[in-house]
Amino acid sequence: MAALTIKSTVRLSSGFPMPLLGFGVYQNHDAKPSCLEALEAGYRHIDSAQMYRNEAAVGAAVKESGLARDELFITTKCASRSHGYESTLNGVDTSLVRFGFEYIDLFLIHDPLSGTERRLATYKALLEAKAAGKIRTVGVSNYGVHHLEELKAANLELPAVNQIELHPLCQQKPIVEYCRANSIVVQAYCPIIRGNMDHEVITKIASKHDRDPAQILLRWSLQKGYVPLPKSATPARIRSNAQLYDFALDAPEMAALDALDRGKDGAISRNPVGGP
Repeated sequence: MAALTIKSTVRLSSGFPMPLLGFGVYQNHDAKPSCLEALEAGYRHIDSAQMYRNEAAVGAAVKESGLARDELFITTKCASRSHGYESTLNGVDTSLVRFGFEYIDLFLIHDPLSGTERRLATYKALLEAKAAGKIRTVGVSNYGVHHLEELKAANLELPAVNQIELHPLCQQKPIVEYCRANSIVVQAYCPIIRGNMDHEVITKIASKHDRDPAQILLRWSLQKGYVPLPKSATPARIRSNAQLYDFALDAPEMAALDALDRGKDGAISRNPVGGP
């Protein structure tokens, strides 16, 4: 495998490349300053959502950065409260206006909690928006195996991406294995466990490499083949979280981190994979 760099990408089933390191803006309503900092630090992938209420701030940062739109990969999502065919189509248009973009790189169904009928209607609307050129890639978030099998049963193409909580304490192996078997790229949210990194194994490896625990967790995620989405509003932390490419974890270190898996008991988010 080629050496990882901040410019490393993965090619999605849609045919488009996605940067392997993303920048999350959850709970960051005034996201413009942090997005500008992230772009200056080399990030080219920003993960937003309609419910984060910061699409306009992300769009403003992109415009002010001076970077070409096609150099960047921007994600947004629609949550279950706005699911439905017409509401999703309208939501795509609203997001485009908020961002100030002509297209969105990746549009995810944020959660699967609206029930089968509305989930499928929402997915079909996103596929229609993709066909119209408003979206380049369609994906999902917090989907379990049965949600993806539901799409197969409806004779719909599988998503290119599934974004789930993923870190050494919560490795979600069944859905990860399913995604890999079906060419679905796995994005990892909460990759640094929302700062709850005071674990002997993690801190010991960090000390050995003279690194922050967050950098160890993000490097683990990259080496596992995931797309981590660290978030921060602190300039120093934003830059530190991108300094992952001048060291590597060896096989025993990866195995020690792999052994920390606690399954669902290790989850910290309110959107565990599964649901109705």
